[in-house]
Amino acid sequence: MSQQLTLELSDEVYADLQQKANAVGLSIAEWIIAVLNHQSNGVSKVLRSAEQHEEARQRFRSHAGAIGLGYATGVDNESIDADLARAYASEYEG
Repeated sequence: MSQQLTLELSDEVYADLQQKANAVGLSIAEWIIAVLNHQSNGVSKVLRSAEQHEEARQRFRSHAGAIGLGYATGVDNESIDADLARAYASEYEG
């Protein structure tokens, strides 16, 4: 199935399209269709890429809070230093 589309173009735009179409050996209509198909494919890839990015982001976010240490943690350096000291000490004790 196909549809017909009629466009009204300025002389300058038409001349530019004619030059581009001639450069690759196509009619103006064939050149426009080729360009639109190419752009449509690019847009589809961008949309798929954006969808895939959002899916990956959601998968990543689902891991937030997935690990529990069994005790509350904070941002105080003393608690962090103590946790690191225990972790490093257990590596060498064993």
